[in-house]
Amino acid sequence: MKKSIIVKDKIEKTELIKVSPFRKEIRKTTPHKHNDYLEIICLLEGKGTHTIDYVQYPIKVPTVFFVRKEQVHNWDIEALPEGYVLLLKKVFVEQSMDNELKNLLARSSALNCLHLKEKDTVEILFQLLIFEKDYTVIEGILKALLAKIINTAQPISMNIKKNSDIMLLFRELLNNTEDLKNNVAYYAEKLNTTPQNLNSISRKTFNLSASEIIAEHIIGEAKRLLIYTEKNIAEIAYLLNFNDASHFVKYFKRHTTFTPQAFRNN
Repeated sequence: MKKSIIVKDKIEKTELIKVSPFRKEIRKTTPHKHNDYLEIICLLEGKGTHTIDYVQYPIKVPTVFFVRKEQVHNWDIEALPEGYVLLLKKVFVEQSMDNELKNLLARSSALNCLHLKEKDTVEILFQLLIFEKDYTVIEGILKALLAKIINTAQPISMNIKKNSDIMLLFRELLNNTEDLKNNVAYYAEKLNTTPQNLNSISRKTFNLSASEIIAEHIIGEAKRLLIYTEKNIAEIAYLLNFNDASHFVKYFKRHTTFTPQAFRNN
């Protein structure tokens, strides 16, 4: 039986958001992904590494990690960790009427790791979220938390501006890895816009064309399957909706300079 990626679910079906202290007993974990939610981890103490997909990040506290539902990650922690974990389902965002909150989530969803300049306010906001039950209050605290994280982070080389919900929805469609398509027109239609408009918004928001964002997701999922499963190249090509394995091999090499097999062997 071929190895597949472990999927963990740490939130109840009826819950839309869950905030809790980071479990101190966590040290080493096997590579896994999450069942349909965004995970935001804030570490205030601890050292070691956190691998998200195929990139290993040193834990330099205070730091915040963003792990999207399609990403594979694992921990290798050497010292007692302290911090917070926030799990957020997209239904929570869909119910919100606050466009600024959606913009902040769109900006943060493009990140994997941010180092904070100060931690006190961020820690207070996480603590408030642990005990708050009212949706409107939670929405406000979450908005404040995301804004504080982004505003107090070390400078990063990104060109991201405020925009409409379309980029958030675009990424949500791409996160449906069971139906990835290398086709801008397909996603434009799903978003009730034109390919030209989708490209324009993509460039304004992320300085990338829509096709480049799609390629980023396809290659990312391909790398996850190559690293974390034992599926052969033809099976991976089929899962990613390529007509044949040779087309997938050429596509992968064009975007990475490696063949899929060479990347796996590496």
